[in-house]
Amino acid sequence: MAVRHPPGPPDAGVTLTVRPTAAAPGLLLRSWTEQDIPAMLAAHRDPEMRRWLRHPITTAEEGRQVIQARRADRQAGTGFSFAVLQTDPGRVAADLVGGVSIRIAGDEAAAGEVGYWVAAPARGRGIAPRALDAVCVWAFRLPRTRPLERLELIHAVGNQASCRVADKTGFALSTVLPPLPPQFPAEGHLHVRLASHQE
Repeated sequence: MAVRHPPGPPDAGVTLTVRPTAAAPGLLLRSWTEQDIPAMLAAHRDPEMRRWLRHPITTAEEGRQVIQARRADRQAGTGFSFAVLQTDPGRVAADLVGGVSIRIAGDEAAAGEVGYWVAAPARGRGIAPRALDAVCVWAFRLPRTRPLERLELIHAVGNQASCRVADKTGFALSTVLPPLPPQFPAEGHLHVRLASHQE
């Protein structure tokens, strides 16, 4: 997989690109903007996504608050969130097809947690594993006081699609987590990808 990574620390201008293959579209990963809110809301109306997301976005104001929070996380170095767009040759505008994020406790934390989603019309095209892999490779290369050593991916046991994405992107199943109601009413899978898992 060919991925271009801009040099330097993360900021509002950082983008990641994943080149197209014979079977999959090219992807552009960039920071969220207010212009993404309508597509974000449309994606979050999908019942399957609402089933697994802890906090689905239901209003434009919620969308703005999420984008502002992601900007604050980026500036603090505690989180990085990317809108995932599908790029097609010959098209002027790219379609928003998903999102990938990383949460980190701070610059000296050794681990982070990833999350992602893909809009219903774009599923089945290999977008989630390719976008997630690009962000993981980028994150492990970030200039930090303490380099990231591991990334964690947690999902409900019943979310088999997330299990497949984890497997495709080098996140090994580490343990089964017990339910923690009310926020986590079902068992979860904890997958881990180490910094040493780089192509």
